[in-house]
Amino acid sequence: MRSLPEIGFSVGHATREDTGVTVIYCGEHGAVASVDVRGGGPGTRETDLLEPHNTVERIHALVLAGGSAFGLAAADGVMRELAEAGVGFPVFGEDKPGPRVPIVPGAVIFDLLAGPQRPTAEDGAAALRSALSGHDASTGSVGAGVGACAGKVRGGVGIALIDVSPYTLAAVIVANPVGNVIDGETGRLFGAPEKTPVDVERFAAAQSLAEAHLNTTIGAVLTDAPITKAQAKRLALAGHDGIARAVRPAHSPLDGDAIFAASSSPAGTASDVDSEVLATLSAAAADAVEAAIVDAVVSASPGLGLEAYSSLLAC
Repeated sequence: MRSLPEIGFSVGHATREDTGVTVIYCGEHGAVASVDVRGGGPGTRETDLLEPHNTVERIHALVLAGGSAFGLAAADGVMRELAEAGVGFPVFGEDKPGPRVPIVPGAVIFDLLAGPQRPTAEDGAAALRSALSGHDASTGSVGAGVGACAGKVRGGVGIALIDVSPYTLAAVIVANPVGNVIDGETGRLFGAPEKTPVDVERFAAAQSLAEAHLNTTIGAVLTDAPITKAQAKRLALAGHDGIARAVRPAHSPLDGDAIFAASSSPAGTASDVDSEVLATLSAAAADAVEAAIVDAVVSASPGLGLEAYSSLLAC
């Protein structure tokens, strides 16, 4: 199985005590991208630009942040760092001198009850530098997942990769849903019932003690398949099926669920993904998002007044 850098992407985090930022760097030449926003309370940046009928096709980084709307400021730091490195959309064309504007969409989760900190532009810049170092694709209670909760247990950042030969498809998700990821009757994860169940009584106690939060699941489906912007939209749409499998209920009026999709296929590469391959990639997108949510929850550690999956396991 190839890694994220091997398919053209890298992930970095800026982790604070009760919030943070996760950045997905898409390479100097960017990635073809689109997005689908499904939740009723989204907090997003540059999503209209990613609709298939709009002009700019390639993005240079994605920002996933805590801090609710305050966290959108993290993208400013990412833009600054990329601009200083000469990375961005060439306003007057690739072969002509002129300004370059980094295209940096983003989305945020609500974690304001976790503590007083808010992500800043400096946090965004730090997360990008971490991504560029290639050493911080960790998961769990890191980056944008620090203040995340899944239902009323600890959420976090999750990553999953799936082989769709000859391509690879990955998902990077910040799991912070209003709905539960654990079945209260069986103690099993909805997205991975084969994993060890939690103790039902301890889970019920944790549910009764934890505060109800406003929440959101955000993230991206990433691939090296040479897809078009419209096909990226299809993968983003399919990715939401993974949320619906792993979270119950999903896409509530209080969620701000948003899934981006991006391809690292080089500029100028003609799409050779036919409808059959696109269907396979779409199925993998749902599987990867589901698996990434499970990874986020399983990797999370208890803290900020919340129990975690690992601390509720039956002895």
